[in-house]
Amino acid sequence: MRDLLPADKARRERVLATIRERYRAHGFDEIETPVMEDYARLHAGIGGDNEKLSFSVLKRGLDAEAIAAAADDPARLADLGLRYDLTVPLARFYASHRAELPTVFRSIQIAPVWRAERPQKGRYRQFVQCDIDIIGDPSARAEAELLAATLDAVDALGLEGAVVRINDRRLLDWMLGHFGFSADERPGVLITIDKLDKIGVDGVVAELRERGVTPTAVDAFDAFLHRPQTLELRAFGEGSIRKALPEDAPDDVVADLVALGDAVGRARGIPAPYFTLPVQFDPFLVRGMGYYTGTIFELAHPSVDYSLGGGGRYDGMIGRFLGQDVPAVGFSIGFERIVDLVDAEADAAAEAIVLVHDRDLPPADLVSLKAALVAQGTRVRLEQRTRNLKALLERAAADGYTSFATVTAGQTAADLEVKPLS
Repeated sequence: MRDLLPADKARRERVLATIRERYRAHGFDEIETPVMEDYARLHAGIGGDNEKLSFSVLKRGLDAEAIAAAADDPARLADLGLRYDLTVPLARFYASHRAELPTVFRSIQIAPVWRAERPQKGRYRQFVQCDIDIIGDPSARAEAELLAATLDAVDALGLEGAVVRINDRRLLDWMLGHFGFSADERPGVLITIDKLDKIGVDGVVAELRERGVTPTAVDAFDAFLHRPQTLELRAFGEGSIRKALPEDAPDDVVADLVALGDAVGRARGIPAPYFTLPVQFDPFLVRGMGYYTGTIFELAHPSVDYSLGGGGRYDGMIGRFLGQDVPAVGFSIGFERIVDLVDAEADAAAEAIVLVHDRDLPPADLVSLKAALVAQGTRVRLEQRTRNLKALLERAAADGYTSFATVTAGQTAADLEVKPLS
């Protein structure tokens, strides 16, 4: 968890404003949920490993004896917890307010979440997520809207070359069955397959053998990964998708993916056959969250080897709170990772001036001069002159100020001799 200096905070707010504006342009509406949720809801088995990383809130009024008696059962010690993502709170929000919301609800949530992570570059215990979700639409149109809005936001941030990797949990399950893995083996097998980018094909196969899963299934999987392949020109066409899968892949799932690629291509004005489409099919993209039921995504950029966001369809989650299933799909930008890649230039359209003054100038003169400039739409900071004027101005420039002027007694805004800081 970090403190943020003024320049860092200003930069973050500029990036957040861009993301928020592009999301709203695509018809999403912003909501807000509490930072805490019920302990039972946060530990309902739908948050994957994130449930183990959640911060719990001790019940009020417990004495030492009660704490000692419940020491082996966290559920007896805590009744609330800090949210570890924004999807679980959204599901609870929708279940609580469904009657007040449209049939198809497009939501924005931009807020901090908390996980007891081991801090490292790009990974913190408190971090901001930027989520968009569509609830109530079971069609591939919802996925297409999410991808169009996300890629639009990435474009607006100037992140050229970003790509969304796409898969479908239904294809993953079908593939594992095709290779011969039993249903109870598949969750563990997926955990290992998710390490393909880190330990490679041979490492994944070796770990599967160490797991003791069905040997013939591992052999079939190994043979598939080492099969000869030819290059497909179109990265997200039906031919390339089928070539990346075993034979006889489910037609309906493949058709959904092809339709999604076509929709994104048309939304971005890319002529068919969409050779430059910024989406890629990845048959071994897993996404660790246990609540995904269909399409899954990850946002990648060539400058880094980790994902910048992700999401997918989670049709079964809201039903746990509502008593009936409701289709839902979402995409989350990992703000802490993406903000470091965005150009740090200040907003050139916003004029910001430092007024340098001597100690003996009347406060009324200074404040009235400042008010006149603020009324013109200028950002203004008053700074008393110091011996090291250069250091003062360098600090102001680091804080986003673009110009300065020296103030003398009786000056008006029109009298100021404004000079650039750079």
